[in-house]
Amino acid sequence: MTRILVIDDEAPVRDMMRQTLERAGYEVIEAGDGRQGMARLRQQPVDLVITDILMPEQEGIETIRILQKEFPEVKILAISGGGKKGNLEVLPISRTFGAHRTLAKPFERKDLLAAVSALVS
Repeated sequence: MTRILVIDDEAPVRDMMRQTLERAGYEVIEAGDGRQGMARLRQQPVDLVITDILMPEQEGIETIRILQKEFPEVKILAISGGGKKGNLEVLPISRTFGAHRTLAKPFERKDLLAAVSALVS
């Protein structure tokens, strides 16, 4: 079974992604920020990491950089609503640092599943 780590500081967003992914047959691990996510990943390997970019503690770009260094085989899907100003420039930047795919919030469940499927196929 494909295991996915979902890192997002917004519990309702994590919950929606977990439910959607579990219904599609994926195993899901959750974390509220990048630091917590990396700790979980070091304990339990995953095939894909979905990480928000704008988070407290350890934000997504730093998380992606660490992922690329420590777990280069893990696929990365970066997500972001762009913050309060709606600036989505962080998504192209996340690709520069190693995200394999990006998804702008808010997104449809079908778009999440399509992105995940493309990355784990």
